[in-house]
Amino acid sequence: MSYFQRTFGGSTVPAPEAPEAPAHDPLGRERAHLTSSRAALRTMREDVEALDIRDVTANWVNAVVLESQINERIKALADLAHTPLFFGRLDYLHTAQEGQRFYIGRRHVHDGDGDPMVIDWRAPVSQPFYRASRKDPMDVRLRRRFGYTGGDLTAYEDEHLSDPTEADRTSRLLQAEIERPRVGPMRDIVATIQPEQDEIVRSGLSGTVCVQGGPGTGKTAVGLHRVAYLLYAHRERLARTGTLVIGPNRSFLHYIEQVLPALGELEVKQATVADLVAHVEVRGADEPAAALVKGDARMAEVLRRAVRSHVTMPAEPVMVVRGSRRWRVPAYELEEIVGELLDRDIRYGAARDALPQRIAHAVLVRMEQAGEAPDDRVQDSVARNAAVKAAVKAVWPQVDPAKLVLRLLSDPDFLAEHADGVLTADEQKAILWTRPPRSVRSARWSAADAVLIDEANDLVERTPSLGHVVLDEAQDLSPMQYRAVGRRCTTGSATVLGDLAQGTTPWATASWSEALAHLGKPDALVEELTAGFRVPREVIAYASRLLPHMSPGLTEVRSVRESPGSLEVRPSEGDADVVAACLSALRHEGSTGLIAADDRVPALAAVLADAGIPFLAPGEETTPDIRLTLVPASLAKGLEYDYVVLDDPAAVVAAEPDERTGLRRLYVALTRAVSGLTVLHSSPLPWQLG
Repeated sequence: MSYFQRTFGGSTVPAPEAPEAPAHDPLGRERAHLTSSRAALRTMREDVEALDIRDVTANWVNAVVLESQINERIKALADLAHTPLFFGRLDYLHTAQEGQRFYIGRRHVHDGDGDPMVIDWRAPVSQPFYRASRKDPMDVRLRRRFGYTGGDLTAYEDEHLSDPTEADRTSRLLQAEIERPRVGPMRDIVATIQPEQDEIVRSGLSGTVCVQGGPGTGKTAVGLHRVAYLLYAHRERLARTGTLVIGPNRSFLHYIEQVLPALGELEVKQATVADLVAHVEVRGADEPAAALVKGDARMAEVLRRAVRSHVTMPAEPVMVVRGSRRWRVPAYELEEIVGELLDRDIRYGAARDALPQRIAHAVLVRMEQAGEAPDDRVQDSVARNAAVKAAVKAVWPQVDPAKLVLRLLSDPDFLAEHADGVLTADEQKAILWTRPPRSVRSARWSAADAVLIDEANDLVERTPSLGHVVLDEAQDLSPMQYRAVGRRCTTGSATVLGDLAQGTTPWATASWSEALAHLGKPDALVEELTAGFRVPREVIAYASRLLPHMSPGLTEVRSVRESPGSLEVRPSEGDADVVAACLSALRHEGSTGLIAADDRVPALAAVLADAGIPFLAPGEETTPDIRLTLVPASLAKGLEYDYVVLDDPAAVVAAEPDERTGLRRLYVALTRAVSGLTVLHSSPLPWQLG
């Protein structure tokens, strides 16, 4: 009998069975189970590939849909060579799982009889792998963690949670997995999720969760794993309503794009806020003062007033001719209809669509009073009558959102009329174009303008809502951007991720309560992650010297990782020292990031090229041959590297419009390293670093 048969009872898949290891070779037995599990997954995939759908599809449309679903299933069952099928094992004591053991992995795998060989990490039975402790063993006798080299199982480590004689200790395999060199895109943390992280990951779909977490606390990974969990627990609902991950830029999205596919989730869309509001081509940029005003939530009221200003109270009656009869709706009655629609405060476009039906209804009342018996078809016909259509066009004309915003930013009188009591005269002046463009197409729209157009668009027509939205690096959004994201989840929920200390925009979030109110989720639960797993203790302690000067009152991250010698701060004599520091970092395994103030990047690129050191841009995937990335400080947020060389901290601070923003940008740059940080300064360090 095979190892699997003794464990679960049942037969193995009809693939070649791994030779059974002797009882005194537990590692060999685990390797045999891995081999059998891979064979079972391969058989699952082959079974799907062999499906014949010719006799079960009623028409070609059904055939196309079903074929697409089958192809997605085949992709989800891919066996990734360097991604272990399972990373842990639970042996239970007494409950319904008495005497049973479960292998915990990234996806479910079953044998030919349907018995589980690997349990999905999201299943309820897997939860104790993350939550069980000596204080609360959750009926687990043994928790086993596995270590891998590439795709090969090479080690295991046991915790006997119900044995009072076994001392508490830090898992070496867990530590090794956290510290594993980072080459390529971001990977999942499914094997290393901590109890406080797991609590957030498994929180319900109905509520919005905001996660405040400093560098290295895993907030991005927690948000992505929460999406994977919600898709597992509420797949049918989210398949209908959709899910979306929103990141700060394309480099960041490229960095995280492999996490969910590695967990078997292929349908989650990714976008930036700019993608969401791409109604016009963004070719211009605002001055900071203008961007602050345009991003202020008060602009929503200005736009609402401007949209509603297009409605004109009727001054003339409507005369509808049908056959030999004329039906007259007087102006005062039309005014009542229009006033009622305005009072309901529904979308401008929805009210415009309702107006002809309301006028037609008034005509039908007169027909009935005259002894006729009109039905719904007559009402629809009246609503399409030329006189009614002309009245609607005059009273409630169509509004083009882009043209509306163009007029607001070009016409001082129009802006003053609708910003009265909302924006000051100086604020109005700040957002007015000095040279108004001739048309929507010729305008040099800014990113903030696109958000205003999106707001106006929603005032006219409702924005479709998704089932769940993940918003990462949220601290950098303006109130109007929060509103744009909130429109995409009005009937759904959200996971908001960020760190107030890393806010580097002029409109950076001051508090999560304020941000969540703009998002439309004021009752969201705010969780704080303070345990750091990525950044070494010496590095995060050095960076945290900046906190009192830029984000007073914010909790300092306490790293669980000690790494003596991980921080080096030294003066630089010139570019040759930067090259030497990069070469030194590249002698270690893993990735290296050279972070510098944006205006220093071209010069450093030339220096690296002259030195014959190949390098990548942020978002490009590292390879064994090219492991150095040259990173402008403005794009460093959310990225991580095994080793970081930081060029001239004072220049990073000086590149920003104000000191607080500069210190926050520096804080981000200082906290990108996983194994080691070298700080080179050709000018004096900012005094806040002590």
